[in-house]
Amino acid sequence: MARAQGGDGDAYRDLLENLAGVLRRYFSKHVRADDDVEDLVQDTLLSIHRGRHTYDPSRPFEPWLFAIARNTKTDYLRRTLSRQSWEILLEEQPEQAADAEGSPNLLSEALEALPDSQRRAFEHLKIEGRSVEEAAAIEGTSQGNLRVRAHRAYRSLKAMLSK
Repeated sequence: MARAQGGDGDAYRDLLENLAGVLRRYFSKHVRADDDVEDLVQDTLLSIHRGRHTYDPSRPFEPWLFAIARNTKTDYLRRTLSRQSWEILLEEQPEQAADAEGSPNLLSEALEALPDSQRRAFEHLKIEGRSVEEAAAIEGTSQGNLRVRAHRAYRSLKAMLSK
């Protein structure tokens, strides 16, 4: 590492190539997925590259290296545990939406139950993706009136679909 800090590009390349194997073995003991091991190796090599100026050649190299590797592994485990805390694995797949030939789905039934003005407001804004200004012009009403219709449609749909 001291030679690499001195500007020897070949020594730096050799160092990183050698470290990749060492880090791969280290992370393989702690992480099962090969893709994650490779990601951890690359993240650690990047951290070494970014922090190479902090290495003191008068001190041993391995403690400095493995401190970086441990910190990288800890960050990975923290992210993984955080993700696992909000991910839910299902034992069976959720039901698929009814196809066009099957029975109509709940949203279609709920939309049909709305008054025409509310249904059209909802369709313009949420299904067709029009702006309030465009939808109001099509319906021949004010923007405020269209917003009220859409809000009433949202409230009615929410009540119908939460039953």
